[in-house]
Amino acid sequence: MDLLLLQGLLLLTLAALLLYRCSPHVQFLCKVAFFNCWIVALATLLSPLAAFRGRSVENMRLLRAALLPLKRFYGIRMRVRGSERLRLPGPFVIVCNHQASLDLMGMVEVIPERCVPIAKRELLYLGTVGWACWLSGIIFIERQRRDAAIEVITRTASTMRRENLRVWVFPEGTRNPGRSMLPFKRGAFHLAVHAQVPIVPIVISPYRDFFSPEEKRFTAGTCTIQVLPRVETCGLSPKDVPKLTESVQQAMAEALAEMSMSDHGEQDMEQSLLGPGEDRDSPQGQGDAARSSK
Repeated sequence: MDLLLLQGLLLLTLAALLLYRCSPHVQFLCKVAFFNCWIVALATLLSPLAAFRGRSVENMRLLRAALLPLKRFYGIRMRVRGSERLRLPGPFVIVCNHQASLDLMGMVEVIPERCVPIAKRELLYLGTVGWACWLSGIIFIERQRRDAAIEVITRTASTMRRENLRVWVFPEGTRNPGRSMLPFKRGAFHLAVHAQVPIVPIVISPYRDFFSPEEKRFTAGTCTIQVLPRVETCGLSPKDVPKLTESVQQAMAEALAEMSMSDHGEQDMEQSLLGPGEDRDSPQGQGDAARSSK
């Protein structure tokens, strides 16, 4: 009886492995589930450690260290351009496009010291995840309540100047996997103008070549992170915010379009070196590409 049970478990394990290897749909579901479980597990494990320090931006180092290994597990290579533009001595506001939960991997790749994201308040109520975020100094905002949001912006502007704090904002306000950006909310720009600090735009290239919820596809791939030149706000007033928002979004949209074309061009070149019908991830394809590059 015990032998039959062992054989049954072995067959189930082999069947599950075979299904995972043969079905991209199953691979997608497993990888997404692992991503979410990793977030919950690290939040549960790190919260007691972070609690000794209390609510502090320094706890972001723990979250960053726990999230960085994910890119290696998923086989995602991060290419960062313009990282020197983040080496500013004082406070500043980072604005970044928002595509999917994978943005967390891009964020921790380049996030500077003493930088915290602004997140929707609903995240605070997600058990240990919300507790870990609160302990890390993440700023929560109620998007539906304008008065409360303005109060958070005013308070954050004062904190930035007093504590030399940097703030990371996704100005689209929600995830957008499309090829273009959604209209930007103006909160991040009001914050920068109120604090009289620079804005540093960051653009993350589209994931669609290796990650697509619609197609249930999640493979290895390359992601480009472009840090654009900073935009000064010194001397600007609230009446300048609409024009400031529009100009920053236009610069980011142009960078996103250029990155999309560049990434596709590199993939087409690589595929032409491999030849029709060859997979760039296969051993044969990798060998051909290496020989062609010599």
